[in-house]
Amino acid sequence: MAPGSKAERKAALDAGAWMFNVVTSVGIIMVNKALMATHGFSFATTLTGLHFAMTTLMTLVMKWLGYIQPSYLPLPELVKFAFFANLSIVGMNVSLMWNSVGFYQIAKLCIIPVLCILEIMFDKVRYSRDTKLSIVLVLVGVAVCTVTDVSVNSQGLLAAVIAVWSTALQQHWSLSICGLRS
Repeated sequence: MAPGSKAERKAALDAGAWMFNVVTSVGIIMVNKALMATHGFSFATTLTGLHFAMTTLMTLVMKWLGYIQPSYLPLPELVKFAFFANLSIVGMNVSLMWNSVGFYQIAKLCIIPVLCILEIMFDKVRYSRDTKLSIVLVLVGVAVCTVTDVSVNSQGLLAAVIAVWSTALQQHWSLSICGLRS
């Protein structure tokens, strides 16, 4: 049965977008790991380039369909954004190449507390006890679920640390320039 009201259609579109995001994100991780671990593909930066090319293509299609509105960012901010975004994605792909999927997932979830630390340090944000407990619960849950699938080496750990910090810095900076943080 198709949703009738405008609110129901929006909710259905939002749910579809979220499911698409989760499925494609997990799919990219699984394909990348299969390419690197099973088939010996050792060019993580090439995968990053392919991801960026596909993102550019899909952005142009979405813009052409009217789902995305153009925006402007001054060149210094654009360069800063691109630098941290590239460092984040290359770091995550290299971490995935050198570590297990379990460690990769743990590293991705570590972005949350690192971003919280940045917000506490630079924005004087104070988190509630419930928020802190929910973050700890998620991290413990991931640790328990992936404990049998964690394989890491020093190079992979370094790549993960770089990826986590660059991602958190990029997110912190992006929220500030978008006016979502005062």
